[in-house]
Amino acid sequence: MQWPFEALIGLRYLRARRRNGFISFISLASMIGIALGVAALIIVLSVMNGFQKEIRTRILGVASHVEVSAMQGGMAGWPQVAEVAAAEPGVQAVAPFVSAQGLLSYGGAVRGVMVRGIEPKAEDKVVDVGKHMVKGQLADLKPGEFGVLLGTELARQLGVGVGDKVTLITPQGNVTPAGMMPRLKQFTIKGLFKVDMYEYDSGFAMIDMKDAQTLFRMGDNVSGVRLKLADLFQAPQVKRDLQQKLPEVWVSDWSDMNANYFRAVQIEKRMMFIILTLIVAVAAFNLVSTLVMVVTDKQADIAILRTLGASPASIMKIFMIQGAVAGVLGTLSGVAAGLTVAWNLDVIMPFIERLLGVKLLSSEVYLIDYLPSDVQLADVGTIAVISLVLSLLATLYPSWRAARTQPAEALRYE
Repeated sequence: MQWPFEALIGLRYLRARRRNGFISFISLASMIGIALGVAALIIVLSVMNGFQKEIRTRILGVASHVEVSAMQGGMAGWPQVAEVAAAEPGVQAVAPFVSAQGLLSYGGAVRGVMVRGIEPKAEDKVVDVGKHMVKGQLADLKPGEFGVLLGTELARQLGVGVGDKVTLITPQGNVTPAGMMPRLKQFTIKGLFKVDMYEYDSGFAMIDMKDAQTLFRMGDNVSGVRLKLADLFQAPQVKRDLQQKLPEVWVSDWSDMNANYFRAVQIEKRMMFIILTLIVAVAAFNLVSTLVMVVTDKQADIAILRTLGASPASIMKIFMIQGAVAGVLGTLSGVAAGLTVAWNLDVIMPFIERLLGVKLLSSEVYLIDYLPSDVQLADVGTIAVISLVLSLLATLYPSWRAARTQPAEALRYE
């Protein structure tokens, strides 16, 4: 295969003569800078993707993909609503629920809780909370027994365990000669769950749906139905379709119910992408100084090539090829290093912690006590393309200057 002479000369210029080894060093430093920037960008975005995925998984351990609830009060005729929802494409399971607020009391401790009445068998098909049971199981909730499942943090705050009895105080009161009195009901703790989300572990309780209907005087009504989808990312589309079919109810999805969490993570991801892209840009534009020095060093060579018939476009291609190859090598090295680290963070982080003797992410401070990583090829591709484009742009000005070299001026003092 016969290579164009521009490519051959450009590749040769990647290594300056021995007397100008400093230029080779600057070129190498530029490639290393690009590699480090690309690797850092891949690692950081992979970690942020991992955090987003981990938080989503933990939230959906308790929250459903789609929730259909009454506009106000209880939902009458909920079996028909559940039937319509179950017929929607992509819906795998449907479970009714009753939701209300209350106070849990034990001894002198009182804590506010969100109480959810569930059908254990149906609920286990909709959310993964059954997989997070530390003690007991969802099936331990039986109608008429007034059992309750608590988060581990809530149980710790109340100082209770499985088998203890707690008092649930509801906002619906009883009218007595002494005035309005809150309703009290004693529940037996049947189990404890831990989803590693403080909001749920410290302020969430589950009871049987029949008991909840009795306690909150809802009759046969429920607060709504919860849906599980085959693809959680189809939730917005399913929400829109159900809202059109059921205009008399309110339909929301998991992204609506936890919008602040995911919006914050998305904004942070975008800002980190912009900041780290600037690092790649700085490294890429170091190629400008490298190529300017090479052009200055090769003035005589450029003049000789011009006198032999090389066009300004050919001279420009020589230095663009030189800079582009440096950018490609730096980008590929950065992609390889970034993927290697991102795919092995579960090994690298514990090693660093053991080496330093310090727990970098304490479970007492952070939501997640390790660095999750989720490498998305779309992100890697975008980073690589941006790095290559910036590297190519950095070659334009020095190459243009080289193409403008006048042979007579360059050879005057040779």
